[in-house]
Amino acid sequence: MSADLSDIKKGQRTPTVIRLLVLATFVVILNETIMINAIPRLMVDLHVSDRSAQWVSTAFMLTMAATIPVTGWFLQRVTTRRAYTIAMCVFLLGTAIAAVAPSFAVLLVGRVVQAGGTAVMMPLLMTTLMTVVPEQDRGRVMGNVTLAISVAPAMGPVISGLVLQIGSWRWLFALVLPIAAAVTAFGLRHLEDIGEPQTGAIDWFSVVFAGFGFGSLVYGLSKFGSGNAAVPAVIVAAGVALIAIFVFRQLNLQRSGTPLLDLRILLAPTYTKALVLMAVAFLAMMGSMILLPLYLQNLRGLSPLQTGLLVMPGGLAMGLLGPTVGKVFDRLGGRILVIPGAIGITAALAGFTQISLSIPYWVLIALHVLLMVSLAATFTPVFTLGLGALPPHLYSHGSSMLGTLQQVAAAFGTALVVTIMSSRATTLTGRGENPLNAHLDGMRLAFGVSAALAVVLIVMAVLLPNRDSSPHGHGGGAESPLDAEAADLAAVELVKD
Repeated sequence: MSADLSDIKKGQRTPTVIRLLVLATFVVILNETIMINAIPRLMVDLHVSDRSAQWVSTAFMLTMAATIPVTGWFLQRVTTRRAYTIAMCVFLLGTAIAAVAPSFAVLLVGRVVQAGGTAVMMPLLMTTLMTVVPEQDRGRVMGNVTLAISVAPAMGPVISGLVLQIGSWRWLFALVLPIAAAVTAFGLRHLEDIGEPQTGAIDWFSVVFAGFGFGSLVYGLSKFGSGNAAVPAVIVAAGVALIAIFVFRQLNLQRSGTPLLDLRILLAPTYTKALVLMAVAFLAMMGSMILLPLYLQNLRGLSPLQTGLLVMPGGLAMGLLGPTVGKVFDRLGGRILVIPGAIGITAALAGFTQISLSIPYWVLIALHVLLMVSLAATFTPVFTLGLGALPPHLYSHGSSMLGTLQQVAAAFGTALVVTIMSSRATTLTGRGENPLNAHLDGMRLAFGVSAALAVVLIVMAVLLPNRDSSPHGHGGGAESPLDAEAADLAAVELVKD
């Protein structure tokens, strides 16, 4: 490990520990979206509605959102190898359950267990990266990490489309199982520990409040448009109340004990801006990724394989640009990437509002490539600047918060677009509109709402600094005297806790 760290300090190569964690993270996060193309197949095989079937993706993301807040505490108290072992073994168990699931309920259980393992991997990767990679090389290394945290979800529909063309949806899990097992074995042979674990008890009340709070919020949203709006509204309100209790409890624990999620990370303005930008970007990405397969297969009659091939160029472009984006960030900073990226995301989503039953496929491919390239230009600077604005002892909490909001935003986006699409289609069908045209109009409206939300990206991109200027990085002075003082107080309080 010492040789690896020496190399990265000289800017020569990425440490082995990061390479191994990127490989494992790619495999587990790939499963976040691998079931999207399988939704039409599940509706037939397991006799469920489209609203129910989309929970194979929403349940995965929601479980991660409820679990990731625990990882900030967890990663500070176990070794790197132990965290890796637990995460991958839980993921393998969930994959095996899903592969042999006899019913939709059991399939959801498998997806929930899968997500429990996946939830640890991204914070583990990000925390380790911020610990072992110096600030001047983070853009390059983070560009490679983009392959795992953004390209894997983008490639999920492509891979699932290829598999579903020749086999059952169960093969999506059966094929992943041996690959994940091999990655786990390889990692355990070569992975070394980074840092020393700390001691401290977990606050189970916080775990319950976080899980039920985020769960109620997204579940309530997904029920809008299915009839009486009063019940979903109550569920959403309950979720918001539980999240508020969770936040209040963390603020108290910061003074009297060990918080599950240290909210002092929000004292860093750059981190907070990055948090908002990332959340909206993932909302837009997941919303489009759930709508496109439904449009292509249900309205245009394409097969899962054809659907996967159509979105493949966008996924490949995103992956190939990752390292280049990282190098540009290291040389020129983040604004030259994030501002055009935010504009591109908004333009692509606005373009999708013009879909029709006869729009040329090359237009859809161009819009999807624009969306994926714009997201690639956005993610690397946002993650690097956001975490770089924090002191090192808060890296694990910062990466946990990023992961939590990322999954909540993705689940929110999925539930939002499906709810809007279904509600609009139901309303138009009730007025005597042709069902095909009604669903098409519902999709246009859902893309329009996503495009409107994406305008927030442009605002936050303009406000984001060009480089990390926190007192903890290597970019120069503090963002302001108050920011430096707040960070110093946070460090003193953490040591006192």
